[in-house]
Amino acid sequence: MAAATTGEETHAPLISNRLLTRLTIGVAALAALTVAISVGGRLMGERIALAGHTESTDVLDIIVGQDHVRLPANTIRFEEQRRIGRAERIDLYLTWPEMAGYSNAERLRFNDAGRPESLVFLNLSQSTMSKDMSGRLGPIYSQLFDERSQPGPAGLVLRRLKGNSAYGDEVFFTGTLPDGADYAVRCMMPTDEKQSTSADCQRDIHIGRDLSVLYRFSSRLLPQWQAIEARMRDYVGRALVEDGRVPTTRAR
Repeated sequence: MAAATTGEETHAPLISNRLLTRLTIGVAALAALTVAISVGGRLMGERIALAGHTESTDVLDIIVGQDHVRLPANTIRFEEQRRIGRAERIDLYLTWPEMAGYSNAERLRFNDAGRPESLVFLNLSQSTMSKDMSGRLGPIYSQLFDERSQPGPAGLVLRRLKGNSAYGDEVFFTGTLPDGADYAVRCMMPTDEKQSTSADCQRDIHIGRDLSVLYRFSSRLLPQWQAIEARMRDYVGRALVEDGRVPTTRAR
């Protein structure tokens, strides 16, 4: 005979307290992970967007050879060079014609290879030669020019080189600065202006005690050669510090 029922059947809960606790913890962990991914992704996105740039305008005091320069961090191109103290070289990039460092508002100018005329580049190092490019024009470069010459932009003269020179397809543009000094710049001229880069032309000058400034710019800017020369000299000249003392504070 079947066993009698009591009428007071006990029912186990469909979801136990232990399972409910585990689910709550899991949901909380998932929410925390989502927040972490969101924040981390945003920070990583900002870092990728900066791509080595910095908006910091903290001033860095750097000694190069015998010269002391004071520069905003956002003008220094490479992160490893943004530190106070001695350096063999400093690479700078600046907007043209403003001569300003990197900012988020101008990020397209720093990242758009299709606008090479919007930036100029400088390399500061200790001089290794007694004469800069203008000083080498007469005793060295003029010996390498062939007889071909033609008018260049803004009063410059385009000078081609002899076939046996070590400069390949490069050409020189020469001229006279407002103070009567010689001017010379080396260029690798693109066959199509659309192929111009920010390093088509380069020139080096001596400033300070023993500082060599090599600056590079797009061939599209050749008509502005006098303004570029003046701005470069003015910018580096204002960055030079005469007392030679280096503060111990660091950039943030």
